[in-house]
Amino acid sequence: MHTHRSKLQKLVTAALLAAAVTIMTAFICHIPIGVSGGYIHFGDAIIYLAATLLPLPYAAAVGAIGGGMADLLTSPAWAPATVLIKMLIVLPFTSRGDHFLCRRNVAAVFVSGLITIVGYYLADGILFGGWAALVISVTGNLVQAAGSAAIYLVLAAALDKVGLKRRLLAPTSV
Repeated sequence: MHTHRSKLQKLVTAALLAAAVTIMTAFICHIPIGVSGGYIHFGDAIIYLAATLLPLPYAAAVGAIGGGMADLLTSPAWAPATVLIKMLIVLPFTSRGDHFLCRRNVAAVFVSGLITIVGYYLADGILFGGWAALVISVTGNLVQAAGSAAIYLVLAAALDKVGLKRRLLAPTSV
């Protein structure tokens, strides 16, 4: 019974976070850049949070579903690349431990930012032949990655201060 409840709790948490990623990406602080349909957003901060809260398969699903849905709503051509990139950006993080912030997760925001920048630059070139648009692609994705990193770091520090992860991981009696 406990295993079933634990899996259900992770699934529900992942679904709620995927919805938050979709909303944060598609509608809140959604700033179009260039002519290829790309945009700056801070939904990756929620993906980072998911990657530090949930085990890898759930976090990857949050990124893929949340980011993919946002692109389907705003810029469908990017959806396949986004699904892959958002699954990859969770890999550097760890959900182990009772804190959101640890050395690995602080370093992970930089590695994930690099994955975002390189991934979307390659996708831009494949989708639109925009290899020459390096400055626009890299600049926009650098702003997106830096903004998401800053938001995640502030949010994670605040959540650690109130002990949210410890409380969520505490065994429940039913």
